Parts: sequence; C-alpha cells; structure tokens
Amino acid sequence: MPEGERRLAAIMFTDMVGYTALGQRNESLSLALVEEQRKVVRPILARHNGREVKTIGDAFLVDFGSALDAVRCAYEIQRATKEFNILLAEDRRVHLRIGIHLGDVVDSQGDISGDAVNVASRIEPIAEDGGVCVTRQVYDQVRNKVDLSLTSLGSRSLKNVIEPVEVYRMEMPWQTQISKTETLLPLSRIAILPFTSMSPDPNDAFLADGVTEEIISTASGISGLSVISRTSVMGYKGTTKKIGEIGKELNAGSVLEGSFRKAGNRIRVTAQLVDVNSDSHLWSQNYDRNLDDVFEVQSEIAEKVADSLRIKILTPEKERIERKPTENTTAYTLYLKGKYHVSKRGMDDIKKASEYFELAVHEDPNFALGHAGLGDCALLLRNMYSIEPQANLERARARATKALELDPELGEAHATMGFLYSSEFNYRKAEEEYEKAIQLKPSYAIAHMWYYHVLSAQLRWNEGLQHLEKALELDPLFPVTYTNLGDYYFRMREFAKSIEPLRRAVDLGSPDAHLYLSSAYGMMKRFDDMEREAAAFANHYRATYPFVGIAIRVSNAYFRGDKENLIKLLPDLVTHFQEANESAYQIAVYYFYLGEGDKGFEWLEKAYADKEYNLHNVKSDWDLDVARTDPRYLGFLKKIGLD
Repeated sequence: MPEGERRLAAIMFTDMVGYTALGQRNESLSLALVEEQRKVVRPILARHNGREVKTIGDAFLVDFGSALDAVRCAYEIQRATKEFNILLAEDRRVHLRIGIHLGDVVDSQGDISGDAVNVASRIEPIAEDGGVCVTRQVYDQVRNKVDLSLTSLGSRSLKNVIEPVEVYRMEMPWQTQISKTETLLPLSRIAILPFTSMSPDPNDAFLADGVTEEIISTASGISGLSVISRTSVMGYKGTTKKIGEIGKELNAGSVLEGSFRKAGNRIRVTAQLVDVNSDSHLWSQNYDRNLDDVFEVQSEIAEKVADSLRIKILTPEKERIERKPTENTTAYTLYLKGKYHVSKRGMDDIKKASEYFELAVHEDPNFALGHAGLGDCALLLRNMYSIEPQANLERARARATKALELDPELGEAHATMGFLYSSEFNYRKAEEEYEKAIQLKPSYAIAHMWYYHVLSAQLRWNEGLQHLEKALELDPLFPVTYTNLGDYYFRMREFAKSIEPLRRAVDLGSPDAHLYLSSAYGMMKRFDDMEREAAAFANHYRATYPFVGIAIRVSNAYFRGDKENLIKLLPDLVTHFQEANESAYQIAVYYFYLGEGDKGFEWLEKAYADKEYNLHNVKSDWDLDVARTDPRYLGFLKKIGLD
C-alpha cells in the first residue's frame, strides 16, 4: 500500500486494566506483566491475520483486513487471558479491555492514523475488565457469522468524535449475571448538590448557591467524609438527572439535595440525604429561621449528614464547623460570587473574583476567607499570567498573613500560604502549609492539587500522583487537575497516556490544555494534531496576547526539530515574549536545545528574578540534560532549593 493512501481496516485497541496504578505501586511487576501479556497476545494476532502496528506502553494497536478476523481474535485473546490467569495469584493476573472499530485509515511509515484509530481507542475504555466492545460498523459485518452474542449498549458520545457511536458488548460464555453485580458505592463519599432556589425574588437565587457552598465547605472539614468539591457538583444545577445517575457519575454513595426560600428576613431550608445504592432516604428536615441564622443551619446540616452516615466528628472539627466565617451576610454573599469566578481560572474571571473578595473584606475587615481569596487571586494572576509578579507576590503575602492572624485554623489560608511559599521556591515551608491545610480540611481539593507541584519539582512523582488522584476524587469535573495529570504523564515521558486527561480538560473548558496537548502530540511526532491544538490555544488568547502566534510558531519548529527555522524565529519571540504570553524559562529551554548554554543560563536567571512558577520543572525538563553537569546549573538548583 503506497504511503498516504486510504484503506478500509478493522482496528483493535487493547489495554491492561489498572496498569498505571500498578506501575506506581510496583514498577518491576507491572513491566513483567506487560511482557507476559505480549507472550499471550502475539501468537493469537498471527493466527487471525492481525498486524501489530505498535505497542503504546501496555496497549496494542492492531489492524485487520477483516472485521470478522478482528472479532474472533479479540474473543480468543480474552479466552486465553482468562485461562492464563486461573493458576496465578490475583496480583500477577493480566486483565484486558478491547475495542474494535471498522473504518478508513491512512498508512504512514508503518504507522496508521485516521478517525477509525481514534474511535477504536475511545470505545476500548467502555469495555469491562475481560470484555470486548465493538462499534455498529463492526456489528453489521459480523452478525450471524460468530457464535457470540453482541448486546447494544446504545449510542455513546465519544471525545473528538462528532456523531454519537453505537457500541456493542461481546457477551462472554463464562460471564454470569452474578459476576456483573455492581459494587456498592461508598456512603462516606458524598455529593452535595446545588440547593434549588424557591425564593419569589430571582435576585435571591445566589443565596441558594451560598447555602450549598457553605455546607460543602463545612462538611469538608470532617475527616471521615470524602466531600466532592463545588466545581464538580455545580454542573448539576437545574439538572433533570435522577439521584442514582448522579451518584454513579460521581462515584458517590450519598447525595444531599435541598431547597432554599427567602421571604423578607425569614428563610426556609429543606434538606434530604439519599442512599444512592438503595435509593432510600437516610434523613430529611426543614429549617425555618431568620436570615442571620443561615450559618447555624448550614453547620447543623453538615453535622446531621455525618451523624446519619455514622461518621464520628472529632472535637476540634466540631468546634471549627460551628464557627461562623462572618456575621455579615452581605460579605459572605460577595465572597461566594468571588468563589464562582475564581474557579473558572480565566484571567478576567480571576480579576472579577478579586473585586468581589475586595468588596467582601470591605464589608467585614475580619473576614478571613475573603483575605485568603484575595491571596489566591494575586498568586493565580502572577503564576498563570505573569501579571505584576513582585507586586502580586507581596499582595498575596499580606492577605495570607492577615487571614491566618484572623483564623489560624483556616485550611484555605494555609493552602494559600503553601502556594505563596512554593512560588518563592521554599519547598519545605510550602510542604508544611499544605500538610496543615489538608489536616484541617481533608476534602479541600485545591490543596492536594497545588501540593502536587511542590512534590513533582523535587521528583517525588509517586507522592505527587497520589495527591493529584485525591484532587480528582474530590473534584472530578475540575479541568485544571486533569491538565496537571496530563502534565504528569508528559514528564514521565508517557506521552500517549497524557492525551486522555488533557482531552478531558479541554472538554471541561480549559483552553490551556490545548497547549499541553500540542506538546504531547509534538513529542509523539503527530505534527498535524500538534499544530491543530496549538492553533486552538492561540485563537483563544490572540485578543489578550497579540504576539501569541510567534510563540506557537517557535514551539512548532522546536517539536519538529527544525533548528534552522527555530534560530530564525527566536529573536522575534525574545523581543515580544511578554506580549506573546511566553516565559523566560521556556526561552531558556529553547537556547539549551540549540546548544547556546550561556544564553540559556541568562534566561534562567531572568526567570528566577521574576520567580516564574514553571521553574518547578527545571529538574524534569530533559532539554536541560545538556546543562546538568555545568557548575552554573548546580548553583542554580541550590538557589531555588532543589539541590
């Protein structure tokens, strides 16, 4: 087949279940199991005329000239794997998922690409452990030709696939209904859904969100509960989904729902706690109070939830959750509006959040949460957008210090202080603050996510991954954490594995994830995909950073290995690097790549002068490998506390 020509092929993707987690626990065992898997699979591929295109870590990409061959091969692989596992201990067993699609592919230097490959990779995760999923196109080719039942799972929306795809599950003879019994969801993992506003005045609707926010915040301080974060539950505001659906989507065994009504100075709050597994009510209650008593209501609900789930609240926790954050309801509602905007992470949203937090502390100068919020905004504007680096660092220091003076037991303020210390490369103090924040507020997802940066900077990858996974468990719909998870795999040089979390981040609304995707595709030599993602990033930021196109052209040349073009473009980027939303650190990386070490160190020092946040990557970026034996590099590591 000539290069670049299209052909019809059946595409198979296989993947080992739980491989990433196993690799973190026991790398040597995970590598051994990959080799055992390959010994089982490869002879079966040959018997069914399957061409092994490539392996991607633990995964196989295989193409077949016939959909029937592919389906028969998939069945035999799962049958052989089941037999292989029979006499083995559980930790040495191989568990596979397989997806098959039929469509056009394009050959290029032994590899294949096209929508068919993308679809096959997207339906493989739908398969159960030990299972096989196929698309409607495959089903139409093989029905009545195999002695296996194929059951429709309905149409599924797949990432980066425009039209929904009908998916079928292969029914394995050895599977029984008993084996398919679902695991009970943990009751201690709770989703507190947005309370419905029943107030006659639509301007009071934000108070219902405020009640939700405060119950989440209060319950997050109870160590026996795993409380899903606000950013993940707010997506269910106004939903028509059933409680059971929501619980399963969030892996939560308990769901709290309710309503809020304000009339004059009187409020009515209703709340009910539902066991998702049995679809039964665990507890419900109405509260008729004055508006000034809203904080007491929220604390009572959090305590009732814990009591209903038989979670013991420790004495210090009880004291903290019964403490009012402020007596001023106006200050608190302004704070809630700020929280809404800061979670979006866009530059304008962070600035808007800062305005609301400023108004909140103007209403109540002793409102510690408001001061902590202002500290977070200053650091986010500084670290994400390079806005007034030194001034915002000092603003953050003043606000975090004030918040802790007002409330030394405020978990959010300790997390802000940890973020401040990490911005100054004081990793020991940052770690102390993050540990304190997590102790005080175990379900504060942001603390876990920020802690990852401190740990990864020190190459403590396993610990960092644990905190990222905890952040995702607590806030499964927050795009920034998925971006960080993609970055983790990128730095582990598992570029293919970085794609899925980065795609998830894009789907959840993160424009920055496009740039990370571009880098991952660049390392995989998928240059068309790389340029598409880079263009999406540039299009989003062009109005804010008019020279962002220069940064993208330089990046594309860098990943293509086009040093001649990189040398031509780099001076223009150097001239306009701030208007291009580029960092001094990244320019240093380009110079090291070009072998210009003196300029590389010059730009590293500039990055240090501005205390650029991405200097956390200085030990893990492989383009700095050429500088690692240089005394200047060792001195630089010592300067930023990474020696």
